[in-house]
Amino acid sequence: MATPTDAQLLTLAQWLSPAFPVGAFAYSHGLEAAVDLGSVCDADSVEAWLTDVLDFGAGRSDALFLAASYRAVDAVELADINAVARAFAASAERLLESHAQGAAFCKLTDGIWDTHLGTLQYPVALGAAARCEGLPLALTSKMYLQAFASNLIAAAQRLMPLGQTVGQAILRRLAGRCSVIAETTLDGELTQLSSTAFLSDIAAMKHETQSSRIFRT
Repeated sequence: MATPTDAQLLTLAQWLSPAFPVGAFAYSHGLEAAVDLGSVCDADSVEAWLTDVLDFGAGRSDALFLAASYRAVDAVELADINAVARAFAASAERLLESHAQGAAFCKLTDGIWDTHLGTLQYPVALGAAARCEGLPLALTSKMYLQAFASNLIAAAQRLMPLGQTVGQAILRRLAGRCSVIAETTLDGELTQLSSTAFLSDIAAMKHETQSSRIFRT
C-alpha cells in the first residue's frame, strides 16, 4: 500500500474534523434514548455500546458502503449503492442522520473540491469523494470509523458524567477495532451487509417519540 501524502492526510483530517460543518454534533445515533432508558449509564456501558455498534451495526455497514462507493465504476452504480444505503437505514431518524450529513458533505466538497457528487448518504458520499481526490481507501475508512466513534463519545459526554480523559481512553481502545473493520470491508461487497445491533436500532426508534431530547437522533 502506498504511503499517504501529506496533502491526502490533511484532506481527510479536514473532512472528518468536528469543525467540518456536516452537523455531526447534532446526532447521537440513538445513544440519547439508550441513556434515557438506562441501557447506557457509565464508561463501561458506553464502550460496550460503541463496540457493538461498530462491530455489528452502522460501523461495519457504513464501511462497506464507503468502500463500495469508492469502487463504483460509474454514476449509475453509485446511485444504486446510495439507494441500498437508504433502504438499509433501520428507522426514520437513522435515514435522516445519514442523509442530512451526506447532503451537507456533498454541498461542501462540490463547492470546494469540485467533486460533483450531488446528494448522497454520508458514507457513500465520503467514499465517492475520496475516490475523486485519489485518497487511500483503507485510511479513509479507518478515519471515518474513528470520527464516528469520537462523535458518539462526545454525545455521551453531554448526556452523562463522562470525563474527557475517560472518553479519550475509550476512543484509543476502539482505534484497533476501527482498523480491523476497515481492513475487512475494503472489497465493498454489499452481499455481506448485515446488522445485529438490535438494541441500538430500537433505541433510535424510541428516540423518535422521546419527549425531552437535545439531539436530532
